[in-house]
Amino acid sequence: MGRPHGSRRVVAVVPVGTLDGAKSRLGETLDAEERRDLATRLLSRTLGAGLATRGLDDVLVVTPDDEVRQLAARAGARPIRQRSQGLNAGLRQAREEVVAAAADALLVVPIDLPLISPEALEAVLAPLDDPSRPLVVLVPDRHGRGTNALLVAPPDAIEFGFGGDSRRAHAACAADAGARYVELDGPLSLDVDTPEDLLLVEQRAPESVDAH
Repeated sequence: MGRPHGSRRVVAVVPVGTLDGAKSRLGETLDAEERRDLATRLLSRTLGAGLATRGLDDVLVVTPDDEVRQLAARAGARPIRQRSQGLNAGLRQAREEVVAAAADALLVVPIDLPLISPEALEAVLAPLDDPSRPLVVLVPDRHGRGTNALLVAPPDAIEFGFGGDSRRAHAACAADAGARYVELDGPLSLDVDTPEDLLLVEQRAPESVDAH
């Protein structure tokens, strides 16, 4: 992992719940073991992409799950035990670590992005080449409501608003903060959340969700 953005320090945060409860909305399509296997494969793919991304200095995984922390450590990421409940609370906890490490920017990357790659993540980091600050870069989901990737510089420029119509919430927070706001399309707009998403992924990138 290098630094194409001058001396800026950029840290990725990967929030992960419990593997046993992962992807419950796929329950009609996959059984519990299959959902767990899918989450594990997606986690491995996400960490591999993050650790290979030019411009990311560190990858943190915040999770209450012991097995996820072990997987993260083996992959070369830095695991953090999540103390509080909820996605936004976990991200706030991770942000404390990022700020303490004197990072200039924080990139939130969920694990359910099957088309993730170093190139896709580098595209999200690219607006950092413009020194305008604060900066918020967002990749919405394909429905235009959720947030599939979020870059914030400095890390505490806005509050996290994941859940529900998070795209609108993050855009509003950016406006309130006077931040430069950039939205990007591309491969990260596809996530795996519903049976319809899974079918789409199996058509476009079967290798990302196929256990074989």
